[in-house]
Amino acid sequence: MQQRDSQTPKNTTTWTLSDGHAGNVRQATALAGALGLAAREWTLDARAPWRWLAPRRLPGSRGAFGPGFGQALALGEAALPGLAIGCGRQAALATRLLRRHGVAAVQILDPRISTRHWDLVIAPEHDGLHGRNVIRLLGSLHPVDDLWLAAARRDFATFGELPGPRTAVLIGGPSAHADFDEAGFEALFECVADCVQREGGSVLATASRRTPPAIAARMRERLGWLPGVVWGPGAADDGRNPYPGLLGWADRIVASADSVNMLSEACATDAPVFVAGIDRLGGRPRRFVDSLLGRGRVRPLDPLMAPFPAQALRETARVAAEVASRLGL
Repeated sequence: MQQRDSQTPKNTTTWTLSDGHAGNVRQATALAGALGLAAREWTLDARAPWRWLAPRRLPGSRGAFGPGFGQALALGEAALPGLAIGCGRQAALATRLLRRHGVAAVQILDPRISTRHWDLVIAPEHDGLHGRNVIRLLGSLHPVDDLWLAAARRDFATFGELPGPRTAVLIGGPSAHADFDEAGFEALFECVADCVQREGGSVLATASRRTPPAIAARMRERLGWLPGVVWGPGAADDGRNPYPGLLGWADRIVASADSVNMLSEACATDAPVFVAGIDRLGGRPRRFVDSLLGRGRVRPLDPLMAPFPAQALRETARVAAEVASRLGL
């Protein structure tokens, strides 16, 4: 089937597609939301060999994601959306296949092959991707804006009763580009605890899915005795993750350097952001953090954590407007 240039979707039905990883799901759904589109969410579980080779097409690629997705393709245009938004390498194969069936395909993150297989590719600046159908942004797509933050403050209204300054602490974990160890996290916790003890105020802390259990437990020990909330995944008594409330009520934010998504969302608030572990960071995430440092939006974590002017950095609305313009939505 012949490839074609970008075109206006035939209908406004939308699918978002990802491998189910939280960061990928969040980016795809954030773009759909910013476009004002309700979307059906697909979680893809690629079979071998596509699990390793996606988004490259091989014979039989229609069956790469099991019978459900294959049957939807086989039903043709009547069963397919007008627009597909994918995020991540597995989704890049799915959006590529959908495009060959006439669906307008938007792919988030560098697919690592030619971008001509999609109508639009949205990639962070630190990926270094260029092309006539590439939309670049600083950081990642996310839903954090004034309305989102206001809803977070409403849903976690009790956090507003905590003494200020409220220091939000967002920790991730080791990754291919972040050589974090227990000593690095211990230094982060000590810095926050000393500052809150010295100034007063409170702490709002949360761990991520990638945080090693031992580090999450240590965070509880080091910060849990201070006024505030310390949350860690997997603890039966913790309830839902208060992450939105942390962003909504933070007077300042301390974040580990490992997560582009987490830092992008922290920087979408108007709170000063202090980044820990920059010296242990490499690769593309380091280029992103260096961009934030160059813009003055973040500073390295230091014992004083003195306030500094901070302007919310938000790219999702701009990217969505450009997608809508290019696709004629």
